Amino acid sequence: MKAVRIHEFGGADVLTVEEIERPVPAPDEVLVRVYASSVNPVDWVIRNGANEGIRSFLTLPMTLGCDGAGIVEEAGSDVTGFQKGDAVYGLANFFSNGTYAEYCAAKASQFALKPQRLSFTEAAAVPLAALTAWTGMYEYGKLESGQRILITGASGGVGSFAVQFARATGAYVIAVASARNQDFLNELGADAVIDYTTQPVDEWVQDVDVVLDASPLRDNKERVKLVNTLKEGGIFVSVNTDLPFTDEVLNALATRQATGELAANQPRREWLEQIARLIDAGEVKVFISKVFPLDEVAQAHRESERWHTRGKLVLDVVKADNEA
Repeated sequence: MKAVRIHEFGGADVLTVEEIERPVPAPDEVLVRVYASSVNPVDWVIRNGANEGIRSFLTLPMTLGCDGAGIVEEAGSDVTGFQKGDAVYGLANFFSNGTYAEYCAAKASQFALKPQRLSFTEAAAVPLAALTAWTGMYEYGKLESGQRILITGASGGVGSFAVQFARATGAYVIAVASARNQDFLNELGADAVIDYTTQPVDEWVQDVDVVLDASPLRDNKERVKLVNTLKEGGIFVSVNTDLPFTDEVLNALATRQATGELAANQPRREWLEQIARLIDAGEVKVFISKVFPLDEVAQAHRESERWHTRGKLVLDVVKADNEA
């Protein structure tokens, strides 16, 4: 099978498309024939090897790709709920051989039937970003109807899902992004949009129940400003788990008797099923910035590294949308 591999850490030029053996699923895994794979920032973080916390879990050579969509080719002996031919979407095993390949073996608990109204290409854009938003807002942020939530990085992959989930929950949504994304965020259902380039967030926003920090910016000084938008007893959640809170952040949280959380993604089938229901009900839309063929994966990585993507980037592994 074809797969995008790295044999060393480095720039986009270390990505190679090569032929490798098809994986064999373990008893608790499904073998998925991958039709499309999402491109996520964590993919090039893994590729360049600069994050020591992640690098320690990696074994080279490896196939990249955290999530995707396709057809179940085979189910392990312990797997229930799936059969050969099911159209699914979900996550690869973390820090293992991934979805930039024609086949991926991964835990069945990390997959669900894909939303019926989405093509495979569209469905591939959902799992990692949507689950990151879902985990942060609900598992850690405890978001409820009627609350006020501030979402940074709101026009990106995680943020765009977060805005729509929060709106569907019945929360008041304050989205933070650049001015060029205001119309896009209004379309997603944001109640207010803050332009971070001209409107200091801690001067324009107060008394929110939950902050979801989904911005790619890793800066604890900015976190302090976000904490200062919380009401007493609020919850600050950051999806950037690789950046620990400083004493300054912890002191700001203590001043507001607020909770600070670093939200690691939790790949649960039941959450993917809930997300699929929201998508099929028309409550959540998937926004794709650009689709690349598998052999242009290096270009896709360079595009992602510019940090200007609205929505998601996707790799078409095979042309199979007519089989959805």
